[in-house]
Amino acid sequence: MKKITFKFSATTFIILSMMASCSEKYTSEVKEGITIVTNEDGATLGYSTESGVAIIAQDRYAFKDLNKNGSLDSYEDWRLPVTERAKDLASKMSLEDIAGLMLYSSHQSIPSGSRGYGSSVYNGKPFDESGAASSDLSDGQKKFLTDDHLRHVLITSVESPVVAAQWNNNAQAFAESLYLGIPVNTSSDPRHGSDSYAEFNAGAGGAISMWPGTLGIAASFDPELMKQFGEIGSVEYRALGITTALSPQIDLATEPRWSRFDGTMGEDPDLTTDLARAYVDGFQSSDGGDWGTQSVNAMIKHWPGGGPEEGGRDGHFGYGAYAVYPGKNIKDHLQPFTEGAFKLNGPTKMASAVMPYYTISDGEGEAVGNGFNKYLLTDVLRGEYGYDGVICTDWGITNDVKAVDKFEGKSWGVETMTIAERHYKAIAAGVDQFGGNNDMGPVIEAYNMGVAEHGAEAMRTRFEASAVRLLTNIFRVGLFENPYLDVTETSKIVGNSEFMKAGFNAQLKSIVMLKNQKNTLPIKDKKKVYIPQRYVAPSTNWWGMTSEEKMVDPYNLEVVAKYFDVVSTPEEADFALVGIYSPDGGVGYNRNDLEKGGNGYVPINLQYGDYTATTAREVSLAGGSPLEDFTNRSYKGKSVKTINTTDMQLVNETKKKMGNKPVIVSVKVSKPMVFSEIEKSASSILIHMGVQDQALMEIITGAAEPSALLPFQMPADMLTVEAQFEDVPRDMQPYIDSEGNSYDFAYGLNWNGVIADERVKAYK
Repeated sequence: MKKITFKFSATTFIILSMMASCSEKYTSEVKEGITIVTNEDGATLGYSTESGVAIIAQDRYAFKDLNKNGSLDSYEDWRLPVTERAKDLASKMSLEDIAGLMLYSSHQSIPSGSRGYGSSVYNGKPFDESGAASSDLSDGQKKFLTDDHLRHVLITSVESPVVAAQWNNNAQAFAESLYLGIPVNTSSDPRHGSDSYAEFNAGAGGAISMWPGTLGIAASFDPELMKQFGEIGSVEYRALGITTALSPQIDLATEPRWSRFDGTMGEDPDLTTDLARAYVDGFQSSDGGDWGTQSVNAMIKHWPGGGPEEGGRDGHFGYGAYAVYPGKNIKDHLQPFTEGAFKLNGPTKMASAVMPYYTISDGEGEAVGNGFNKYLLTDVLRGEYGYDGVICTDWGITNDVKAVDKFEGKSWGVETMTIAERHYKAIAAGVDQFGGNNDMGPVIEAYNMGVAEHGAEAMRTRFEASAVRLLTNIFRVGLFENPYLDVTETSKIVGNSEFMKAGFNAQLKSIVMLKNQKNTLPIKDKKKVYIPQRYVAPSTNWWGMTSEEKMVDPYNLEVVAKYFDVVSTPEEADFALVGIYSPDGGVGYNRNDLEKGGNGYVPINLQYGDYTATTAREVSLAGGSPLEDFTNRSYKGKSVKTINTTDMQLVNETKKKMGNKPVIVSVKVSKPMVFSEIEKSASSILIHMGVQDQALMEIITGAAEPSALLPFQMPADMLTVEAQFEDVPRDMQPYIDSEGNSYDFAYGLNWNGVIADERVKAYK
């Protein structure tokens, strides 16, 4: 065949070049009701085919016409700096729009429950009667997105990753159809905890990768491991539609009795600072770089440190309203914020949001909760440290409360104000957003109070300042360009085998070996093991949910059977394996004491046996509440029992039954504990802060070597607990065991004995 050649004149080349230069620099495709637009060397856009949004073409690029006015507004132009876009949008927003932006929803489960806390309906009916899909929006969610202009949603449980992704797409399409097209910023409390009964294998997948809690990762003394968790966690969060993490909790755990101790990174300021920095860097940096489509905003908590609660009582309740500083040591509590989360190694520079705690920080400014404290928020956080990110209150601080032991509002120091007055006071203190509020009405009332005091122009300026901060965090993570998920990709990403393996390896690095008498561990042969059942007492949690008493296997026996022969009696066994929890010594308040003429305040016990506080303070350091007619909250001379004293009995009775045969004890710890009651009955002791049973078996058999260190002290007794200062780290006398080892900060054993590596040198 004859070869055909084409000859073009110079004029023809010019015409062809002009045609090419006039072609659009974007392509689009529709998938499952979502149009995806890919800009050449630019942003990828996504919008619902039913939301009313269209594309505006300018300079041959595509932009979303979010407010549907037919022209390209600055906030719609992805080429512009985030701050410029946020300011433009804030200036266009009505008072109602901004007030809604300043709300953060109450807890939302997907689908919503039919009854109890957080329940909702679908087309007026409970979910199980409505015929709705699990990923549909509830009536309540549609209401707060529409009527209250709310755009920040806190999700809790989800039926599955796929349902979460579908719900995200439904919520984003709904919000996109509304005026201005502001997307939903979905958030979550930590959700990567381990299921002890779950089994890991090389191909394991699941709802989400399983890691030890942050206190467990802290036991690795490895900031790089914490950063890896943040990097993997952010990818999984984004695949679920989550763009803000209500974490990390970087409170310095200087008070060993505090119920939220296990959510911290331990009691050492230097270790916590390095771990906090790593966590935020991991979550906020996208692919190791700047803000992007894998970034998740980190809301660090709780400013200025929620750890030094008097007597260990928690600020969710009025009986724990006060943080105290007997050691005059607020400096250490600020350090993880100011030197860690505010001084990141990565390009995002600092955590994008801060949550103050419920407590009244005694002696630090006005005697009001931190969310109302202008000195701590405006003078110190904004002024002294130059922080210009979002300040979001903890959940429910503006609500009413009827008693110090009621799980209701947490309006400490401002209990006598109205709900609207509390909103106004918080805004005046420097707050941008209200956690747990679905109703914009009180925010509008607060605005009007400000207008009466300062004028409309000043209040508009103040509200726009908050709007710009809030919008900045939404723009940064790319939600205005494409908030939609590919559901198929979500199912591949969340809980994939690579992420599960990383989480499992972190679990292995979080288990601390405290004792190993006569090198009992590892047990490499498939020996016979006796595992006594554990008694679980009836209980009631914060939400009022109750559980009945029961006897349980402390481990998944099917998992254990892959390592050892499980037998039913001590006589048959080569060794015993006892699984228990650290002492549950109460919350520090007992209404029965109040009804009998006392003040209601009792000790919090860190030992299994009964405890009488003979050396407690005669007069409390703080006190005073309109809900009480006294100020002295002392519990001196009072006694308290422990809910799970049977755990102590289980260890000691198992030792008697086993005679000279080894007894290995593993303890799931939520806070420091007194070991004197059980240590001598144990040949070996392992502690963990939440791991799969399989991880424990890997350590016990020697498949993995223990390497973790204590990120906090274990006290010798309750006397040293009473003597320590709530605000001072590492000020207790540590317990010394039968082997002569001190259970101090940075202590741990491996197969060769006490660990004395670079980590210990760096932090101890």
